Amino acid sequence: MPAALFRTMADGLSAIGVLRRSGAIELRDPVELLRTARDATVLGPVATAFAHAARHNGAATAIVDEQGPLTFAELDRRSNAVANGLVARGITSATVLATLCRDHRGMVLSLLAAGKLGARIVLLNTGMAGPQLVSVAERENVGAILLDSEFLHRFGDLPNKLPMILTSDDGWANHEQPTLDDVRAGQPTRPLASPEQPGGIVVLTSGTTGTPKGAPRGKVSPLQSAQFLDRIPLPKASATVLAAPAFHGTGLSQLILGWALGSTIILQQRKFDPRRTLADVEHHRAGTLVLVPTMLQRIVDLGESVLAEYDTSSLKVIFAAGSGYDEDRRRITEPGVVGTIFVASALSFGGYTDGTGKETVDGMQSSGDVGHLDAAGRLFIDGRDDDMIVSGGENVFPLEVENLLVERPDILEAAVVGVDDRDFGKRLRAFVVPAPGASCDAQQIKDYVKATLARHKVPRDVVFVDELPRNATGKLLRRKLESADPQ
Repeated sequence: MPAALFRTMADGLSAIGVLRRSGAIELRDPVELLRTARDATVLGPVATAFAHAARHNGAATAIVDEQGPLTFAELDRRSNAVANGLVARGITSATVLATLCRDHRGMVLSLLAAGKLGARIVLLNTGMAGPQLVSVAERENVGAILLDSEFLHRFGDLPNKLPMILTSDDGWANHEQPTLDDVRAGQPTRPLASPEQPGGIVVLTSGTTGTPKGAPRGKVSPLQSAQFLDRIPLPKASATVLAAPAFHGTGLSQLILGWALGSTIILQQRKFDPRRTLADVEHHRAGTLVLVPTMLQRIVDLGESVLAEYDTSSLKVIFAAGSGYDEDRRRITEPGVVGTIFVASALSFGGYTDGTGKETVDGMQSSGDVGHLDAAGRLFIDGRDDDMIVSGGENVFPLEVENLLVERPDILEAAVVGVDDRDFGKRLRAFVVPAPGASCDAQQIKDYVKATLARHKVPRDVVFVDELPRNATGKLLRRKLESADPQ
């Protein structure tokens, strides 16, 4: 037997074992296994995970948003009606849909209806500016947009008028666009005929500068979830507080996995609030909390006295998202040597929708990060490859300096960027958010860094600010800081 075939069979058997132990599949129900496998080939990951959960326990709560709970059965009927309503309005599997909405039932209905219709859906970032949205809509050949009414004004420069459907009207009285309720009104709640193939989901890069790229997700085998669940054993039939937005890869993946395990997804529609997040964990006895690192930091920054006000003992998993080679792409094995990180996964995508892709070596893709191994073989992330600053001929990764700065009790947040310098080419400028009630001194901060790190890593300037600029997913907007007036 060829080695590759043997490895594939072994991986498949291992994956089945992981999914059985996690509760995502039940080997004693082969009919359901076959149905779920078939769904994955035509519906895509979101609708497949949802359909599996709806068949298993339709009366269980699927989501909770600011309007209240919806069961899997209720959400199934509503999404069927939305899908039928879209067809009645001329939208087919050939239409590319786009969403621009916060986390609520409208976003979920849009994802499910697109999956059931077999239409590709592009998840737009709520932090994107109008010109970026227009550029992405044109590049992705978007044929209809489902959005919250608060974002209507951002599409004012679209050259072609596209159909727009409101996923939430937010109390805005003056609008001409139909709502999702209008679309599903009077429509049958029976399912459409299964599409021939999944339309796919396009998740955009964060887009801190320029036009965000689209990373498509098409067919995804349920077995591929085993790679994640083998490392992070999410609890079954629990509650998941989804603080990370669903248009973000982190939020979307955990929505899918949560449903695959029969869990209730607690959505947080408006701006992230650390206290409300803790309250949701306590109220719903959540087993999983999903967020981006900045959100986690804001929770930690509340302080021990505030954290003690909330009972978070139900939490089993806090999931927050963000092997190496040298410059000649040879494997690095010795500790302390910085190299580019390459990863391999069945969930890897084939390339961006603009035709570009990530560098690949031996079947593994570059993550865009650089890191090093310690003597025990543990991997440490030093920073993003494109964030590296060359100062006086030395490479500096801002993350190292930033992590050192936030260890100080008088500093809440810090960001380090490179600025032009006549002698060194580039020098570091640190933007610091003081902790509440703290009195920070720039020279003390410089001396603190100098006492720990190399001289070329000491900031030339320290600028105190009230907050750092971030996009809707919490990613730091370094380009804004680089062009900011230090005064």
